[in-house]
Amino acid sequence: MDEQLTSGYSEPCGQCAVVDWGVSDGGHFFCKNCHNVIEKTREVDDNSAQHIRGKISRISKPKKSGTEGAREWVVCEGFQFILKHQADALVNLGVCTQFKTEVLWNFWKRYLQNTRQAYTKNPMDTPKITVDLTSESEPESMAASEKSFQSRVTSEAEAISASGSTTDRRVCSGSLDALSYKRESRSRKLMTMPRTLALCYLALLWVREAITLADLLRMVSERHVPYLNLHEDFPAEMRLFGRDTQIFRVESLPSYSVVHREAVYLATFMNLPSFPAVSQDCLLQPTLLTVRYLLESNLPDSLHVWACKVIDQAAMGIDSFLTFNPVGQKPRLICYDILAVAVIIVTMKLLFKLDDQEEWRLSDAVLKKKKKKVFNLRKWFNTVQPAIEQAKQKRERAEARRQWKAGKPLIPSLKNKSVVLKKRRVVEHLQHRFQKLTDSAPKQSPSTTDTISSFHFHWGKEEFSDGPSMHHHRLNCTFKKEGVKCLVNRKYWHADLKPCPPKFCGDHYSEIEPSLPRMYVWLLDFFSFLLGVTQAQVHQEVLNVERRFLKRYQPSDYLPMKMFP
Repeated sequence: MDEQLTSGYSEPCGQCAVVDWGVSDGGHFFCKNCHNVIEKTREVDDNSAQHIRGKISRISKPKKSGTEGAREWVVCEGFQFILKHQADALVNLGVCTQFKTEVLWNFWKRYLQNTRQAYTKNPMDTPKITVDLTSESEPESMAASEKSFQSRVTSEAEAISASGSTTDRRVCSGSLDALSYKRESRSRKLMTMPRTLALCYLALLWVREAITLADLLRMVSERHVPYLNLHEDFPAEMRLFGRDTQIFRVESLPSYSVVHREAVYLATFMNLPSFPAVSQDCLLQPTLLTVRYLLESNLPDSLHVWACKVIDQAAMGIDSFLTFNPVGQKPRLICYDILAVAVIIVTMKLLFKLDDQEEWRLSDAVLKKKKKKVFNLRKWFNTVQPAIEQAKQKRERAEARRQWKAGKPLIPSLKNKSVVLKKRRVVEHLQHRFQKLTDSAPKQSPSTTDTISSFHFHWGKEEFSDGPSMHHHRLNCTFKKEGVKCLVNRKYWHADLKPCPPKFCGDHYSEIEPSLPRMYVWLLDFFSFLLGVTQAQVHQEVLNVERRFLKRYQPSDYLPMKMFP
């Protein structure tokens, strides 16, 4: 039956590129392979209410609620509005439009369908969904319906509790389903503010953009990607108060590990197919990312050759290792940026040992030879350390000046509305008087159209650089000739590589940190600052790289050298 209905449509699926279409009871085309629902619908001659002739193309005329100028809306509309603003900001920063119009939009529809909030006949425990069929147009992308990335649904009120009336519900929240949404958010895997960033990261990963998770969180922190106080941009008719504030209020920025965990969780929950392969030309490849972080850390370019040897020896450059497959038995999403800096640290341990003795002995040997353009680790440390301290102080000052409070206050309840507004007026008055006394104007938050840099530091001879560049220095100090050229460092130290059971054992970095060499700890601190992660995360990734590298190590694959005790 489906073959007859879909015989005239042979376009491949945007998710899995398979041509195997079926038609749902509502007339919508869906992929039988990955269950992706697309915009196309089956055209029928019956104009009755039981058959859908066109797709949902816009929000129907809003119904006026008891509050003047407001309309009835559901929580998923608010999150869809937030996703639209985040997608627009990323596109303005240079991300391809396919990220927004195809990938993120399809991911969001799939999520709504899996949680039974939309694109289903029987929404679970939410207000019933009605559709507007006044338009039969079928825009090719979400950009054609740009007026709203908002919900293609409009809600009819339904009792939230057995004894609750419409008036009672309107007093507790501005949306129709805030009470049930908050109560069932965990059991039903509903959307949260950190998960909006996780969904954006999954879409960026699908289109293989050169934006790592650390980059995304840095854009959020610097207000280039909207996240804080996004409720201020909600349409005027979407009144937000009461229990809505518990859903959309942001009191802190999510950490790297939280967003990464939520991304894996969402991809598994939505049953996404295997992501496009991270091929050799993809900028998420560790061989390419290490070039970026070598430039960022002012290390010699020649160090990249040894980093590539580590990557090849540990088999970390192959597609099967790097590509994310949510449908696998144990879905594993590689932390591409942390992996790249861990490779650099392992490479430096191979060359300089980093045991608080060997690296300084090699630095003294370079000074005695008085050769120019030869990498000196002590000179590098003395150059980079002041730049890190200044950058940390700058970040702390920016964090202290961050405005967490919104200009448009959140009203926790109508009963306290007058008190909240009065406090807000007092705060604004005090800020205005303080600005007059200090004769300073408030700094404007950065716009998403401003140019931003992927680098924290700038090394070179320019006036405003952070220090002299060492990119073209040679690594002669790490080699010596004994018939055949070999490494000066003959031994390699490492912490305990036995993995702990994740369910029964946690992080041990705080326990072993005092016993680790100080140069190694400093290096962990440096790269953790660059990525905005903890030292423990970088250390754990270093152990993962060492496990793979030492397990596959064969002396004949390298220059003749005794690197291990």
